[in-house]
Amino acid sequence: MNETPAGLSHLTLPSPFMTLFRPLLLTGLALAAGRLAADVPAPLAAPKTTAPATPPPAPAFAPPARGSDPSGLIVDLPAADTSSLPADVIAQATAKLKELVARQNALLTAAGQPGADMDNIKRDIQTLLFDYDRYLRTYPTFAPGYVTYGLLLGKVGMRRESAAILLKANQLDANLPLVKNQLGNYLAEQGEPIEAANYYLAAIQLAPNEPLYHYQLGTLLTEARDDFLQSGQWTRAQIDHTMQEAFKRAAELAPNNIAYAYAYAFSFYDLAVPDWDAALKAWGALEDRVTPGLEKETVRLHAANVLIKQKKYDYARLILNTVTVLELQADKQKLLDQLPATPEK
Repeated sequence: MNETPAGLSHLTLPSPFMTLFRPLLLTGLALAAGRLAADVPAPLAAPKTTAPATPPPAPAFAPPARGSDPSGLIVDLPAADTSSLPADVIAQATAKLKELVARQNALLTAAGQPGADMDNIKRDIQTLLFDYDRYLRTYPTFAPGYVTYGLLLGKVGMRRESAAILLKANQLDANLPLVKNQLGNYLAEQGEPIEAANYYLAAIQLAPNEPLYHYQLGTLLTEARDDFLQSGQWTRAQIDHTMQEAFKRAAELAPNNIAYAYAYAFSFYDLAVPDWDAALKAWGALEDRVTPGLEKETVRLHAANVLIKQKKYDYARLILNTVTVLELQADKQKLLDQLPATPEK
């Protein structure tokens, strides 16, 4: 997918880049000062999952980070197709880009330190953006430069400009899954979920073992279910199946990420026809992996909630009796209120 979808057709690559970026740059840096150490890529909004009739308690752990590296640093240069360039040009462009990325990582690391001098960091980032501008003029067809530059622009709050640069990278090399994912993020943020899904699916096709891409597809299908239905291109059954398989695959690919497993278990609440037996199995498997106390008892509340939906009230009551954490008592009581006054014989 290297054509420009309608949701990205308004993006144009400024020339020279920073002439148009400068007014927005200072604003973007000011807005981003407190979140420069966030994940790369920049996150979408948190999922707005529709709660079931009886809302289960909130998870005791954070949702998965939307980025391949929690530090936000670029570990390796993007593996783009540069075969059309002379070997000496590739060597020069790569060496210079590594210098820019090293500065980028150093600044992001410094910004995340307590007591960081944000005025100096913002000034240094502005200088770095100008240096990226000069770099891309020198190597205008070297796709990795557009990728790292686009990621940095997204980090400082310049999402539209970031998407324009990443779109150029996509045009130079249509096989960069990170770029597909980032453009999908931008389209989702702009209210274009159908086009965003196409980019997420393209990212998954290129990198099927990256759990983040599966997770984001599942999240998008959950958040924008009505849009997919109204498009006429998806049925509810297709949405439910693709959504849940995406969460399940993310959990399988990242078995140590409890939050992915939580997303999969929670996805049963969003199905038109839930398989409650499978849901109970998912929550049971998750209970064995979380820490005692708040996390484990949160999972137990979900298991009890599922048992109530199955009308297995005695089992639900037994589980609820094991929930003693103070923070969960209100949620526990909501579930107890759904149980019959007289226990089953």
